[in-house]
Amino acid sequence: MIPFRRILFPVDYSENCRAVVPYIKDMVRHAHPDQGPAELILVHAYGPEALAFSELAMADPDLIPETEAIQEQQLHDFASELFPDQPVVRLTRSGEPGTVIHETVQHQSVDLVMLPTHGRGPVRRFLLGSVTSKVLHDVGAAVWTGAGSAFHGHAPAVPYKSILCALDGSPEAECVLRAAAAMADLYKAGLSLIRVIEPVPATEFDMQPYQQERIETAHFEVRELQGNLGTEFRCNIVEAPVADGVRREALRLQADLIITGRGHAQGVFTTLRSHLYQIIRESPCPVLSV
Repeated sequence: MIPFRRILFPVDYSENCRAVVPYIKDMVRHAHPDQGPAELILVHAYGPEALAFSELAMADPDLIPETEAIQEQQLHDFASELFPDQPVVRLTRSGEPGTVIHETVQHQSVDLVMLPTHGRGPVRRFLLGSVTSKVLHDVGAAVWTGAGSAFHGHAPAVPYKSILCALDGSPEAECVLRAAAAMADLYKAGLSLIRVIEPVPATEFDMQPYQQERIETAHFEVRELQGNLGTEFRCNIVEAPVADGVRREALRLQADLIITGRGHAQGVFTTLRSHLYQIIRESPCPVLSV
């Protein structure tokens, strides 16, 4: 998986879209240290409204090629402006963006999708954009994303110097740690691990011995995992709600990137996968989910 060979950048021309360009350029440069940069694919999905800009659009089939040409020219101009020295593959497709991205990942053998979230409206803090949610749920490739707060008003934190890897007790943890170690080696970055144990709900019984046992088990599992992989990264076991624990550790370590799992590698619904959207929403930096 890492280094990534083929990177997909879905383009919608928004401010968030432009804000992630420095991260994409950096990932392309680091993707193949011995074989040159990765292949970068730009895809723009446009909906039926682009084909219906006049009352005659659907009645006149000659307007469809004209609309396609307009979309292709717009993507060409975007690529020329923001990737002037980078060879790119440009694709424009009519359709629902999430579906277009999914199909492009499959047809182009993409192993990394990089896109910002696009939650909108008065409750945007509690939502991910529908396209990002669909990509995280459906796409088998790794996904790099982050909330707008991770990009706006900040200088791009690349190349990465501090990486935080969030683990759980699922079978996927080994795959996630391997990916994090590979990224840290690729960037010559520091790597720290975190395992979050959620608090036990308050009851009339003393649950502290049970909670202490869970924490000790987590320590054992991480030591065993690192022993199997031959790594010795520092790991912090914290008791907190999952997303909040990951966020606070990322702030404490001034992490530039969080790496976590999505359950795709093992085909299971992991603890981290169930909290992934909230981790991304609350993260102070981009999140790479594998």
